[in-house]
Amino acid sequence: MKEFSNMLIKNEVTKFLFKTVFYAVIIMGLVYLFSYSGMTGPHFIYNEF
Repeated sequence: MKEFSNMLIKNEVTKFLFKTVFYAVIIMGLVYLFSYSGMTGPHFIYNEF
């Protein structure tokens, strides 16, 4: 089992896939948190003139 895990760690394709999934989860988490923050956009100051 240890040889199999070492083979996966050394494989460049596996590293790329793990990094891609890791960063995709982070981005989805940030989008999820931002969607519930209630921020709709900046108030445009010249609309009230």
